[in-house]
This record gives sequence, structure tokens and C-alpha cells, in this order.
Amino acid sequence: MIRNFIKTAFRTLLKNKGFTAINVLGLALGLATCLLIVFYVVDELSYDRYNTKADRIYRVNMDMKYGGNVASFAITPPPLAATLANNFPEVERTARLIHDTGVRIKKGNEYIQEEKVVYADSELFNVFTLPMIEGDPRTALSEPNTAVITETTAKRYFNNTQAVGKTLTVMGNINYKITGVIKDIPNQSHFKFDFFLSLAARADAKSNEWNNFSYTTYILFKPGADPKKLEAKLPGILKKNMGTNYDRLEKSGNYFHLNITPLTDIHLLSNRQYELGANSSITYVYIFSAIALFVLLIACINFMNMSTARSANRAREVGVRKVLGSSRSSLIAQFLSESILVTIAAAIIAVLAAWALLPLFNQISGKELSITLQTVLWLSPSLLVIILVVGVAAGSYPAFYLSAFQPISVLKGKVSTGFKGGNLRNFLVVFQFAISIFLIIGTLVIYNQLNYIQKKDLGFNRNQVMVIKNVDVVDDAKTFKQEVKQLAGVENASLSGFLPTGVVRAPDAVFRNKTSDPKNALFTEVWPIDEDYINTMGMGIAKGRNFSKQFSTDSLAVIVNQTAARMLGIANNPIDQKVYRPSGNPNEPLKEFHVIGVVKDFNFSSLRDNITPVVMLLADDKGALSIKVNAKNIKPLIAQVEHKWNALSPNQHFEYSFMDEDFNHAYRTEQRTGTLFLSFTTLAVIIACLGLFSLAAYAAEQRNKEIGIRKVLGASISSIVTMLSKDFIKLVAISFIIAAPLAWLTMQQWLQGFAYRQSFQWWILVLAGAGAVIIALITISAQSFKAAMANPADSLKSE
Repeated sequence: MIRNFIKTAFRTLLKNKGFTAINVLGLALGLATCLLIVFYVVDELSYDRYNTKADRIYRVNMDMKYGGNVASFAITPPPLAATLANNFPEVERTARLIHDTGVRIKKGNEYIQEEKVVYADSELFNVFTLPMIEGDPRTALSEPNTAVITETTAKRYFNNTQAVGKTLTVMGNINYKITGVIKDIPNQSHFKFDFFLSLAARADAKSNEWNNFSYTTYILFKPGADPKKLEAKLPGILKKNMGTNYDRLEKSGNYFHLNITPLTDIHLLSNRQYELGANSSITYVYIFSAIALFVLLIACINFMNMSTARSANRAREVGVRKVLGSSRSSLIAQFLSESILVTIAAAIIAVLAAWALLPLFNQISGKELSITLQTVLWLSPSLLVIILVVGVAAGSYPAFYLSAFQPISVLKGKVSTGFKGGNLRNFLVVFQFAISIFLIIGTLVIYNQLNYIQKKDLGFNRNQVMVIKNVDVVDDAKTFKQEVKQLAGVENASLSGFLPTGVVRAPDAVFRNKTSDPKNALFTEVWPIDEDYINTMGMGIAKGRNFSKQFSTDSLAVIVNQTAARMLGIANNPIDQKVYRPSGNPNEPLKEFHVIGVVKDFNFSSLRDNITPVVMLLADDKGALSIKVNAKNIKPLIAQVEHKWNALSPNQHFEYSFMDEDFNHAYRTEQRTGTLFLSFTTLAVIIACLGLFSLAAYAAEQRNKEIGIRKVLGASISSIVTMLSKDFIKLVAISFIIAAPLAWLTMQQWLQGFAYRQSFQWWILVLAGAGAVIIALITISAQSFKAAMANPADSLKSE
């Protein structure tokens, strides 16, 4: 019986090649899109789960309110890890990491800037699952000046993985003995480092300073321990160890609070300062999961609409089968067989398409997804379930609908046919286009916000600013700066590692008077800059003046941004106001500075956050050289700068970037999201249009004789096209009315994630609505014109 069902279904599908092709193509597009999104979502949800003890690993965080600022950090005091390990029985082990922004390591005859360098505790390999190819994980980082590297790094520096016992030379002629080589850290990790240097030689690793927040601290709980109970004890740890400082904080309305985050939540649910890597957001997982479901629903709706629209073509078949003794259950089984066969064919095409499109998808999404044996193991049963669910879901209504026909009625031709004959079909078209319009509006809002980010006046000019980082390796950085300034095509240059688009930050307290009371404090960024910094960055002075070599007193002067001036209470009359900073020695009084200028507010953090206070000092900092250029041909200028670099530091590798590229990098997640949104929206619209195209064809076919009679009676082609199109356009209009407010509410919520955002523009709704109508018209116009142009004699000759 089953064999007969399959054979009959196969013959029926081949008989209607156009119908079958559109159904298979629509379902295949929907399933391929769904598969790609599933790969993305599974990858996002799998972060840090490669650790065998992932369910017991937590990171300690710090929330702070101090000096008018509220902030959250992923770092803690240096002694916290030892305190937790030694005093709390529920803690099995602790591990610490501290990330340096850049370390130069000797490779061959030159020093290479390496960004993926971290200092780590010897306990690291007892907490995290980092399989070691060579070396002993129990002792690998226990000695000073030892290092563990990844296998790719070992091949890069030593051409093989047999690197244990060899030496890495860090800038300053500090030698690190390699004591271990680990497998490359999986892509699904919230930290991805190539070099793990021992903490044993660092002075701050043994610090008992509880006011210093600099280390990322992890806890491995004992099996069965309750992390929430330990979290409740964390305030007491700070209170006990900070002593009177903690009491003063609480009395002044400020606080330092410690809390913990599960390891597997970090990637999607943590967005703190001083994260060890760029995290994603659970919001995007929800968004893309919803898109996958929507696209699959659209594809299923296509199948249902197409099948029910063809009811007239199958009605006589059903009538004859029933007269010949077929039961309703056998007819249902027959129609479901057809549906499942179409789904199987679509699934095969979808898997091949997803496999072929995976490299392009990786490029757009920034992922490194691949179909491995592990993927096949979970994909195969999942795909089987999807085939059954989609096949039955998409084919159920047509099967029950067609099998319910009464043989007497259908053989007399009394079955309701055509477009107007199916209220459910109309509902499904509305649902389908409502989803498409929702996605179109979402895409337009995302691109509008990204365009706003690109064009917003940030308070500094990031265009044509070349940045050379870690200039401290140059023998004479100031000489290098002066020689670069003299090059043709260079407008200005400044030495400072504190850049608006950089990651180097130095939060500290500035006081309104000589008393170091938290009530008088402003927690602010403190940036050492030179006298050329503000002009090089294209920043504007709102009040006062810039730093100048002509004023020797500028060594005790500061420039503040407008936010800092406002929070210090000196916005109206800031010039020559006094502010105070710690001198560096806790036994000495606060150091006095006078304000000489106020710089206009500029965005140095993400546009998701409000501008925070900045205080600038005239001081040496060789973290980077920023070069403002005006040359039309930039390549010769870069070569000249490199020549100057090599002359002053012959063994140092020359690396540079441009500030606008660094800025764009900060918003790469949003850019990728916008591109993915556009791609999936386009696919959803194409799938919806495939269904609409087929419905228009069948609607015209069912009204074939009516069109012939109208033409004989003198109806024009335009009136017939209008008659065939208006029913569809009405449904698209209803879809817009439903989708527009839902999209407005959803995207308004998304925009709330940006402190600086473009308001929801009215033209977005107009463009989405008009676009949907135009797309629908183009889709159905071909069928409408074909029906209107047909010779009426052909449709009426049998009457």
C-alpha cells in the first residue's frame, strides 16, 4: 500500500511539473535559510561548552557606583582569587588572567606586535579544558618567565609543535621558557589567546591591594556547590578587606558590588567593560531564530496555498476515487505522501544549497562554521524530524480539505474554486506578506541606524588619521614624531595611546577639593596627551585654550570635556578652576591641577553608551602615534613613514591602521547583522513571491471563461488586469496594516540599545508598504497580462 501511495504521488508530481518545481524551490529556499540560521544559532549557544567543567565555572564581576558614574566591569582585585580559594570550602579552584593590549615578541630578527597575549595563573589548566600537546599542565606556568603557546603559534615561530624548552624573547630582552604547547583554542570561546605568560614574575600578581581592579577571576565550584550562596557572601569579602574605605563608600551613596556570571552565559549575556573578547548578544539569537521560523512558515504556507488553489484540478480525481471505493483515510495518506515527497526533495536540495553557501555565509556573519561529523550526527535526525513535521504540517490542510469533497458535488462541477473560494488561503497570504513586510521594515531600520552611525558627528575627525601603535619601541619616539610631521602630506601628528577609537583606557578619580572623600569624587577617564593631540584629532575647544609649549605651568593643567565640566559643577565658569588627583603615593596629599580649557564632547566609546567624563593631562605617552594626513596618494606616504620607522627601530615590525577602519570595527556586529537581515529578508520575499506567482496563475486559470466572456463583451486589457490584481493587492494592504505597528514596536525596542540613535522615520513605513505593493504587482502582473491577452475563443470554444 505504501509503495502504491509513493508511486502514485511520484506520478502526480511529475504530471504537474510547474507546480512541483515551485513547491520544491520554495521549500528548499526556506529549509536552506533555516539550516544556515540553525548553524549560526547552535554556534552562538555552544560558546565555552567545550570545557568539560563548564557548568561549574563562573567569572567574578564588579558593579560600581563612584564619583557620579555607574559602571560594570569584568575585572576584580588581585587578591580575590586566593581569598576565595583559601576561605570558602565550596570553591574547588580559582584562576586569574590579565590581558595586555599588546606585547612585542621577537621572531627572527624583528619584534612582532602580538595582541593575543595574556598573563595567567598556573591553575588555568585545572579550571579550563585546554588540552596540552607537549608539557605538564600541572606545572606549566608555575615558574616565573615561563610560557604556554598554542600549536598554531608554535608552528608560526618554530615551524613545528615541538617547542617545549625553547625560548621566546619579549621586548626588553625578557626571555620566556616555553613549558607547554596546547591545542588551538576553539572558536567557540569567550577568550582566544595565542600566548599564556606566567603571572609568577608580575609584582601586581602578589598585590594585596583591594582598591585595584585589574584581574579577570574565575571560580571552579565543587560538584554540588550552590554558586548563589557564595555570591551572597561576596559583599562581606569586600567589606572585610577594604575596611574603612568600604564604609566611606556606602555612607557617600557609592558602592562596589561583586557578583558572578556562569561561564556559558558570558558570550551572549555579558557586555561589561574589560571583557577578554568581543561578545555577542542573546537578542540576535532570538531575532535570527524568529527569522528562521518565519521563513519556514512562509515556505509551508506556499505549499498549502498552492495545493488548495489546485483543488479544482484534483476535485474530479477525488470524486472518481471515492466512487471507485477509496476511503477518506487513503486519500489523506495519498496527499500526505505527495507532501512528504516534495519535502524530501526540498530537504536534499536545501542541504546541498546550505553546504554550497556556507563559505559566503561565514564571510557575511564573521563565523568559521563547517559541516563536520559531529554536525552530521545531530543534523541527520533533526532533518528527518523537520521533513516529517514540515511535510505533514504543509500537507495536512490540503489533504483534509481535498479528501472531504463529496463525489456527487465534484462530478457535477459544484466545488468552490478559484481565488475567492478560500478564506483560509487569503488568511495565509496575509500572514505570509505580514512577515515579509515586518522583515523589510526591520532591515530598513537597521540600515538607517548604521548609516546614522557612519555619518554622525562624533566630536572628532576620524578620516585620514593613520595610527601606529606601541611607538614606545622606537628609540626616540619624539624624534620619530617630528620627522613624520615634516613629511609632505602630513598635517599634524600626536603621541598618545589614548585614542577615541582605541581600547586603552585609564579610569581614575578626580576630586573637587583637597579632601579625598568619595562625595567629592568624579570617576572619569584620565588621558595623558601632548600639545598636538586635539588638533590632530580634529576636536573642538568649547572654552579656554589647548595645551601649549609656551606655558610651563601646563604641566599642572588639565583640559576637560563638557560632560566632566558639567559633572564637576564648573560648566559655567570652568577656566582656572581647581581639581585634584592622587599623587601616586597614598601618604602624600592630593595633587592640584587647574583647568585651562573645555573640549567639546566626543564619542570615545560605543554609540550604545552616553558620553562619559574625560580629563586630559599634558604628559608623555608613547602608546601610539596618530598622523593626520591630507595626501591623495597614501601609499607613497606610508612607505616614507615606514622608512623613518626602520631608521629609528630597525628590528621592530612596522604595523599601522586607519582610525576610520578602527571605528568601523567597533560596529562590525551591527554591520553583519544588517547584512544577514537583508539577505534573509530578500529570501523571505522571494519565497512569498513564488507563492503569489503561483496563486495568481491558478486564479487566472479558474476565471478563464469569465475573462473570455468579459473580453467578448468589450472589456479592456487594463480592466481585466485590474480585476485580477485587486484581490491580491487588498491582501497585501491588510498585511501592511498588521505588520507595520508590530515592526515599529519591535525596532523601537532594538533602537533603545543605542544611546545615540536615529528616530524611527515615517518614510521607512511608506517605503516598506509601497515596496511590498510594487513587488506583489510585479509578481502577479505577468500572469494577469497573460490571461488578459489570451484569445477568448480558446477559453469559450467548448461552451
